[in-house]
Amino acid sequence: MSGKQFFADRYAQLGWKYREIKLKQSIRINQTNAKAKDLPQRLARSGVELTKVPFLDSGYWVSQAKVSPGATAEYLLGMYSMQEAAAQIPPTLFTSLSGKTVLDACAAPGGKTLALADIMENSGTVIALDVNKQRLTSMANHLERCHVSNTVVFAIDARQTSVLKRKFSRILLDVPCSGNFASDSEWFLRRTIEDIERNAKLQREIMSGALKCLEPDGEIVYSTCSLEPEEDELNIDWAIKNLGLAVLEVDSFGAKGLTEVFGKKLDPQIEHCKRLWPGETQGFFVCKLKRARDQ
Repeated sequence: MSGKQFFADRYAQLGWKYREIKLKQSIRINQTNAKAKDLPQRLARSGVELTKVPFLDSGYWVSQAKVSPGATAEYLLGMYSMQEAAAQIPPTLFTSLSGKTVLDACAAPGGKTLALADIMENSGTVIALDVNKQRLTSMANHLERCHVSNTVVFAIDARQTSVLKRKFSRILLDVPCSGNFASDSEWFLRRTIEDIERNAKLQREIMSGALKCLEPDGEIVYSTCSLEPEEDELNIDWAIKNLGLAVLEVDSFGAKGLTEVFGKKLDPQIEHCKRLWPGETQGFFVCKLKRARDQ
C-alpha cells in the first residue's frame, strides 16, 4: 500500500489535512564559536538576511540570500551550520548537558552531534555512532570545521551500542526513519507501508540496545522526521509497555502526541510527545524518556 492518496487518507484519520509544503532554509548559530560576533548583522552585510525562529534559541530562517549561506566566511569559520528548524529541537530537550557523557547513537550527518557539543561548550564527552563510514568522514570534517573538541566518532551499529562497555547519562536517538514528503519531492512515489513497518522494527531494536547503556536516572531523547505513527507514537507506546520507559513533559514547539491512532488507544503519557505536522518546518516527532522507576 502506497501513493499520495493512501498517505493523505491516513493523515486525515490522524487529524491533519494534507497540503503542499515549501520549506524555508534555516541555520543554527554555533554559540561557542560566534559569541560576541553579532552574527545576524555580520551576515546581513554579506547579503544573507536572517529572521529569528521563535521556538529556537539559536535558530534563524534565511529570509533572503544574495550569496549561498553555505559559502560565507562565517560558515567556513564554523560560526553556524545549515540545519532544518525542526531538526534543531532534539538536542535542546535534555535537562542539562554540561559535563555529561552523551551518546548520539545515529549521528551522521552530524548536525545534532554538533548542536550537542555546542550546548555543552565542548565540556564532557560526546560519543557519536553511525554505520555509514562515508557519512562519518563527512561528519568528522563538519565537526572539525566547527572546532568541536569533545566528540569521538565510531563506525558502530546503534543496535550494538553495548560493545562500547560504558554508560551514558544522556542518549540521543534520532533514529533512521521513513522521512516525509515535505523534504522529499519523490517521497510518495517511493514509500510503502511495508517500508514504514520495517523502519519501526529497526527503531525498536535501537531503543532496546541503547537502554542497556543508560545510567540510572539518565534521559533519552527519541526523534524522527517521519509522520507515520508506527515510527512515532506506536513505538513509544511499545517502549512504555516493553522497556519500562516513561515519557516526560517537555517545553517545546509542536502539537501533543496522539493518544489514539486508527482506533487504538495508547498510553496517556504519549500526549507529552511533540508532533510537528509540516508547515513552518518539515514533519517531525520528538519526545523525552527515562526509566519509569527513575521518576
